Amino acid sequence: MPTVAPLDIDGHVLKVHFLGDIPVFATATGTIHRLDGGEKVTEAHQGLLACVKDQANQTLVTGGEDGRVLRIGHDGSITELAHVPRKWISVVAAGPQGAVAYAHGKSSIVRLADGTSKEFTEERTVEGLDFAPKGLRIAAARYNGVTLHWVGTAGAPIDLDWKGAHTGVTFSPDGRFVVTMMQESALHGWKLDGKATDTRHMRMTGYPAKVKSLSWSIKGKWLASSGAPAAIVWPFSGKDGPMGKAPLELGTRSNIMVTEVSFHPAEEVLAIGFVDGMILAVRIADGKEALLRRPGKGAITSMGWSSNGKLLAFASETGDCGVIDIAG
Repeated sequence: MPTVAPLDIDGHVLKVHFLGDIPVFATATGTIHRLDGGEKVTEAHQGLLACVKDQANQTLVTGGEDGRVLRIGHDGSITELAHVPRKWISVVAAGPQGAVAYAHGKSSIVRLADGTSKEFTEERTVEGLDFAPKGLRIAAARYNGVTLHWVGTAGAPIDLDWKGAHTGVTFSPDGRFVVTMMQESALHGWKLDGKATDTRHMRMTGYPAKVKSLSWSIKGKWLASSGAPAAIVWPFSGKDGPMGKAPLELGTRSNIMVTEVSFHPAEEVLAIGFVDGMILAVRIADGKEALLRRPGKGAITSMGWSSNGKLLAFASETGDCGVIDIAG
């Protein structure tokens, strides 16, 4: 049986990640808690709105109500990357070669490692950003679709249009697909490779609630999502992605909603967090389930695996957090 090392933090915990071997918990109030030979706390923002992990250099990139974009190290060190007074930075992304992106209003800004930045303006408010896995290219989610921008070249942006409010965006690990989360309790995808005459749209509908969590499997064969009383896992291994295929439904629990999904870093095993605080691990190959955590005080808001996949850190909206040792 897996063992759980609990950690109680006051208030809503927005994100949890491993930086190297150190689990790091980011709260909505703007404090960063790290378990490094005991609990250590860094005051980062006056109100934290966004937090992502920069995989390449094992740091956090955060945005806050104070208009600051920060890079936070595993030792709690803080580097200010940008400061936009009187703006809320609720969208951030980490990219290749030390680049980061952030948004406020209708503007997306990409800041390169050398400190230079490039701004792109959309017709509507930017709700989500993601970097393509190769090349400095970003996707900006907005009302009625997504815009793709090349950062290093003067190429014209590409608009991928689909009616409705798009609240988040992700590239597939191979860069062949881009998928958005929608306000209308659906996912929408576009196929980026192939002939221009190919059908490019992928409609992924049928969710009873809004999708707020997405996770790609290690080789990008599967995309897991929250927003239902099971993890909805779409197949992306074929050339047309999930078009014409039914998703897997993993960890079904009658009417208890999945709030968070996170794929194991090396195996096709999915951690599934629920609204009642329970966490299951499910193997894609045969659907075999393992209980990682019994129900707790609040909904699971974030989960993060250690690089070797032996530890899973989790956070909740009520601050009852912890680290699960999978091997026990």
